[in-house]
Amino acid sequence: MIFERKALTSFVLALCLALPARLPAAPEIAKAAAGEKPAQVTPKGKEEAPEKARNAAPVTPAAEKLPEDKPAAEDKPGKPAGDVPAKEMPEEEVEDEAAAERKEADAGTAVARPVSSDPVQVYGWRELVKIGDLELKLAAKLDTGALTSSIHAEEKELFERDGKKWVRFIVTDPGEKNSPRNRIEAPLMRIAHIKEPGGKSEAREVVRLNFTIGERKLRADFTLNNRSNMLSPVLIGRTTIKEIGWVDPSRAYLADQKIMR
Repeated sequence: MIFERKALTSFVLALCLALPARLPAAPEIAKAAAGEKPAQVTPKGKEEAPEKARNAAPVTPAAEKLPEDKPAAEDKPGKPAGDVPAKEMPEEEVEDEAAAERKEADAGTAVARPVSSDPVQVYGWRELVKIGDLELKLAAKLDTGALTSSIHAEEKELFERDGKKWVRFIVTDPGEKNSPRNRIEAPLMRIAHIKEPGGKSEAREVVRLNFTIGERKLRADFTLNNRSNMLSPVLIGRTTIKEIGWVDPSRAYLADQKIMR
């Protein structure tokens, strides 16, 4: 009995001595396990982020698109299909009639020209003129509202002579049934943009012609136009009128009467 108690006491004592040495081991293991868990999660998160970035890069390859889009952005827009070739209508010869009229009006307002005391011949609003050496007399309307003179022209044809542009056309009076048809060739001076009553701008060839009105022989620029629906096949604009005299809008055919004012 005494032996059994001593044996039990020795076992309990040995157990108590061994227990304090084992108890700290459990918290250290738990602490170590807890410390290893975040260490494993963090590298995993860092490895996944680059992997997602590598997968997303090929979706929008901006570096590959730029070389393809750049030439398209540098392309210069071409001329509209309806434009006249530069060989037939060079830009330096193009003149805007409306802009020229505005410039003339501004210049006339700014500077007042004194009235001369010299006698000036008076012409009617309508006169007969001869173009060049032709025997044909054409009715001409003297229009101070038009800047440039105009003449009815048919079968216009552009051609080159000695490296310069010329125009070949037919002059006639479309209002007369048996009017003679005369072919004229003249150097092309420029292309004028004339604004029509409907608001559209029409390009017309401009040539320089000799003409006679009464006893006056003059040289002026004429636009080539289809005037078949006009009262007169020739129109004399104010650029030429200011060189020949005054216009009386109440009378016609005064050139041969030599009325002076």
